[in-house]
Amino acid sequence: KVQPVESGGGSVQAGGSLRLSCAVSGDIYTNPCMAWFRQAPGKVREGFATLYRRDGRTFYADSVKGRFTISQDNNKNMVTLQMNSLEPEDTAMYYCATDFRGLFLTSRPCGGENADEYGSWGQGTQVTVSS
Repeated sequence: KVQPVESGGGSVQAGGSLRLSCAVSGDIYTNPCMAWFRQAPGKVREGFATLYRRDGRTFYADSVKGRFTISQDNNKNMVTLQMNSLEPEDTAMYYCATDFRGLFLTSRPCGGENADEYGSWGQGTQVTVSS
């Protein structure tokens, strides 16, 4: 089993942009979900974006809606997180996750709020946004 691998973190000033990538493996039928989480020091791990690989549907937390976009390439082997209008509050370690083991819901098939529902995690990449 191959873990997802994140890349693209770094430091930017407020208002700037970053693009994170996550290489994934496994077919879209047995491994249909991908999620992004972030965790700042002393904070709980926050899920903020999910991607249903079967049809490309995406879901976002209110904290990033309109600023972040999750997508996948045509081969569905690479997931990209485009982050625009970054704010200091976005500073955190960012993780991609797959191997969803929660309940699939028609309206929200990949969960994304509970980190315990994902079984495979990348090592994380740091995003720092300065004032």
